[in-house]
Amino acid sequence: MPSESLHSEFGLIARFFTPPPPGPDAGVALGVGDDCTLLAPAAGWQLAVSVDTSVAGIHYPEDAPADAIGHRALAVSLSDLAAMGARARWCLMALTLAEADEVWLEDFSRGFRALCESSGTALVGGDVTRGATAIGVTVMGELLPGTALTRHGGRQGDLIAVTGALGGGAGGLALWQQGERDLNHPLLTRYLRPQPRLMAGEALVGLASAAIDVSDGLVADLGHLLECSGVGATLEPASLPLAEGLLDALGEAGARQAALTGGDDYELLLTLSPACLDEARTRLAVLGLPLTVIGRLEADRGLRGLENQGDGGWQHFHGRSSRGGSP
Repeated sequence: MPSESLHSEFGLIARFFTPPPPGPDAGVALGVGDDCTLLAPAAGWQLAVSVDTSVAGIHYPEDAPADAIGHRALAVSLSDLAAMGARARWCLMALTLAEADEVWLEDFSRGFRALCESSGTALVGGDVTRGATAIGVTVMGELLPGTALTRHGGRQGDLIAVTGALGGGAGGLALWQQGERDLNHPLLTRYLRPQPRLMAGEALVGLASAAIDVSDGLVADLGHLLECSGVGATLEPASLPLAEGLLDALGEAGARQAALTGGDDYELLLTLSPACLDEARTRLAVLGLPLTVIGRLEADRGLRGLENQGDGGWQHFHGRSSRGGSP
């Protein structure tokens, strides 16, 4: 293909973002290359749809590896499907670039496609244009009617629990800003290549009463869940599971603060009846994923247990930020 094709939208799509023909079970009647894609959701299933935008220097460091940027752009959107208990099926990507850098695009598309493959997500369309670098990813998944995990189902007496470990996103960003570039460091892995908990979300269907993914920080996201469910909670900060390497990187106080408010962890924060805890842990153990109880829902509104722990979380237009390339 001539090099000048890199300067056209269609050349970029053809070279870097045209997947192989979908298989018979992909649910794609017409894929990339027309004005619209045609999808065929499974009969009787509902469609879950979410969109996220990743902006260079805001949501990820501009000098991050391109393949990690590609992985991350898709992962943060897939995490929304995981929080609903949906099975990932398709995605669309709108990519805005300041310039068409062939090496960067090759690496970016490789990271994006690898997560598509491992998560069972088919790239079925999108758009490429020129401007300040930003990546918009729309994801679509399927779930049976009445089974979606939402933020509205938490009830007094439910336990609050979280999958995996917390603070890795904020810890990884802190190390990156300090100049750490060992991509095998566990905290950099957690920050640059988050793993959406898709299989965990599906496993928790029928057990969790409410759920949300930890993207803006545990305290902020729990606040969203409490507001939607109309309840309060007491949190147990000492029980928070900390990401590998976080204590060494940030110290005790910094690690606890990162786990509470840092964001970018993409674990699942959920509520469930005490009677469902053992079964939930059994299902997640099959996936090699721990489930840690960190508090309990209560009738009185508000969040308790954070005395001298700080509060907050990611705010898109003001306040604090744990994301991107700037402290």
